[in-house]
Amino acid sequence: MTVDTGASNGHISRHIYGHFAEHLGRGIYDGFWKKDDNGDYIVRDDVVAAMKELGVPNLRWPGGCFADYYFWQHGIGPKEDRPTVVNNLWGGVTEDNSVGTHEFLALCEELEADPIVVGNVGSGTVEDMANWWQYINHPGESPMAKLRRENGREEPWNVSFWGVGNESWGCGGHMRPEYYADLYRRFSTFLHGYGDVKPFRIATGPSGNDYHWTEVVMELAGDRIDGLDLHNYTLDGTWAKKGEAIDFDESGWFRMMKRAMDMDELITNHSAIMDEYDPEKRVWLIVGEWGTWHEQEEGSTPGFLYQQNSLRDALIASTILDIFHQHLDRVKMANIAQTINVLQAMILTDGERMLKTPTYHVFDLYKPHREATALAFELDRGEYERDGESIPAISATVSRNDADRIHVSLTNIDPNEARTVELSFSELDGMSVKSARILTAEEMNAHNTFDAPDALVPVVFDGAKVSNGKLVVSLPAKSLVTIAID
Repeated sequence: MTVDTGASNGHISRHIYGHFAEHLGRGIYDGFWKKDDNGDYIVRDDVVAAMKELGVPNLRWPGGCFADYYFWQHGIGPKEDRPTVVNNLWGGVTEDNSVGTHEFLALCEELEADPIVVGNVGSGTVEDMANWWQYINHPGESPMAKLRRENGREEPWNVSFWGVGNESWGCGGHMRPEYYADLYRRFSTFLHGYGDVKPFRIATGPSGNDYHWTEVVMELAGDRIDGLDLHNYTLDGTWAKKGEAIDFDESGWFRMMKRAMDMDELITNHSAIMDEYDPEKRVWLIVGEWGTWHEQEEGSTPGFLYQQNSLRDALIASTILDIFHQHLDRVKMANIAQTINVLQAMILTDGERMLKTPTYHVFDLYKPHREATALAFELDRGEYERDGESIPAISATVSRNDADRIHVSLTNIDPNEARTVELSFSELDGMSVKSARILTAEEMNAHNTFDAPDALVPVVFDGAKVSNGKLVVSLPAKSLVTIAID
């Protein structure tokens, strides 16, 4: 591996490490919030502490598909007066709207995270969305600001990131791109700037490789779009029959790794289309939902999408983050799905118990790259072969922070063979290893449980040495390491 310390590959925005909290399963209730002794929902201190330790740059809410079934007026005012609604999408449970605008934005303030609010285009009206925006952001005298103050919040929250609908090609209305583009233009017209707050308008983007959607929406509405929201999940099998989170063999490992790498092709092709209509790259490509999607855990509530999280999920996450870092001219924001108890979560809870998943630890190992400069490199990635196919074995990110420290993250997705990587750095003399940590295990499906919450955690790594002016890394099979060097 040859690293050009004088060549920038772009700025790694902290927003690439964003999260997602939908009213789905136990993500909100029994996730971020729990019931107290009086039966009222309160924020879980242990979850908040863990997420603050990780650092949450942004949090997307209330969906997801639920966004287009959510009416914000139901989630304000005294909780005993809030109407209920059946969440037909996710388990058919009754949503009592205990967590609404005030509760969510208070959580974001505690987390020091930027909120991303997704408005209802599928079943709502322009008036609904314009009033919600005004309720949240108007600093002076207005009908919605008056209502906000009556509900206990004097100052506006100054929310900028705003989704104009979600998955409008599917659960958000099954729209054609031409129809959605016109709706987007209409709805976004009524998101006015208030004071110093200007709307950052996020349009529904494509599902996976639906390049036609990107073409049409960018052509018809690109001049009014600030961010285009791509959704793509990694799964083994089909939507009707997905693979298992823990019970898999090496072929299942290989297929998932191969599918994770499809993210590079998707971003490349969607970016090329965006370049036709936005050659100055003003519009962000936002990967608003990404992560692994397995069959939910046996015995869990149907529709709650609760799944375990193994070493395989962790290395898929590091590989996809590396792909994002190779497309920094377009990819400025991303949201892994989801934060707690749903899909590829950071945290799992069981009553009063809580654990950090292997994916949480990947985000922790990648913290040094946030707001750093990605450095250009050339890498012989090697090959990992299985079932007559091969994929690159090594994935990487190299960055330099404001303190002039360089961090290297290397992922070896080969579950069988260790790899030795020799790194040469231009314009870097007398380097030394300051710290190094590794995430790995003997078993491919290693994971944390409530009885053994620290079975898979990062530990000190002693396999990185400076020799003859090079950094030599002995990278074990199925591992991720992050190394700090000066």
